[in-house]
Amino acid sequence: MGKYIELTKDNFEDTIKEGVSLVDFWAPWCGPCRMIAPVIDELAQEYEGKANICKVNTDEQGEIAVQFGIRSIPTILFFKDGELVDQMVGAAGKDVFAQKLDALLS
Repeated sequence: MGKYIELTKDNFEDTIKEGVSLVDFWAPWCGPCRMIAPVIDELAQEYEGKANICKVNTDEQGEIAVQFGIRSIPTILFFKDGELVDQMVGAAGKDVFAQKLDALLS
């Protein structure tokens, strides 16, 4: 059963450097973040072995949020082989995230 990867400054670069990665910047107090949390969990299961589904708690990992200029959450960043290729701000449906992942994987 797939589970999302909790990213920290220690594992961020190593995790996103190869393949496709979705990175959800969130915080426990953020309502829209809690709203999409089950979607992120589902994506982690469905894309296990195909893409990295990751989360960054901006309260605990502020350095990473600053590095990518995260000003509002949830912000979802998409990486391919370590390069930032797409970005979304705000909550969205599972199908929107899946379409972006599928496009990067094809």
